[in-house]
Amino acid sequence: MKPVYFRATALCAMMVAATVFLANARRAEVPVSRQSFTQFPMTIGQWRAVVDPPLDPAVLKVLGVDEYLSRVYYKGNQYAAGLYMGFYGSQRQGDTIHSPMNCLPGSGWEPVSEGRLTLTNVDGAGRDVTVNRYVVQKGLDRQMVLYWYHGRGRVVASEYESRALLIRDAIMTNRTDGSLVRVIVPVRGADESGFATAQGRAEEFVRLIFPSLDAYLP
Repeated sequence: MKPVYFRATALCAMMVAATVFLANARRAEVPVSRQSFTQFPMTIGQWRAVVDPPLDPAVLKVLGVDEYLSRVYYKGNQYAAGLYMGFYGSQRQGDTIHSPMNCLPGSGWEPVSEGRLTLTNVDGAGRDVTVNRYVVQKGLDRQMVLYWYHGRGRVVASEYESRALLIRDAIMTNRTDGSLVRVIVPVRGADESGFATAQGRAEEFVRLIFPSLDAYLP
């Protein structure tokens, strides 16, 4: 069995198991205390935001989010970083977090490279986190994508681990809330320096927003 096929099959099996378990867990969850995304700052350091148009109702129905934020932050007239955050108050009834890698191909973006990226001291207080790092392409356009699963006190890159922890936390703490954070930065040029520059800007932006995320993604 090919590794990619095995990984996809294993993930599907885990998703089905998680959905069945969560749907049959009867204890009502207590809503978590958090700040609304409407309070998330429009200006972060030298980056200033423009709010994207609302997502299509059909897209929102598929996502199943309880609240989301979709903005593009600009640094001067040259640099841009797209920020998406989706919050799920409960994942017991089938509304679970979707990996961006399942959604981007439907918009015409295809992954050309993938891996993990560890950000050291990301909050300025010694915390190290590992996130997913993808480069996607549509035509001649390329983008650097960093994303991770955030919530219940953790930052997780692996979708497998995220699902396993979801079941664990449902049993141990009666919590299935969770969030996805995605940062996208355009890649200029096709050489290695273009990728390195885009990654550097994405990292810079993540470091700016990260210290405040726990208030919105508990």
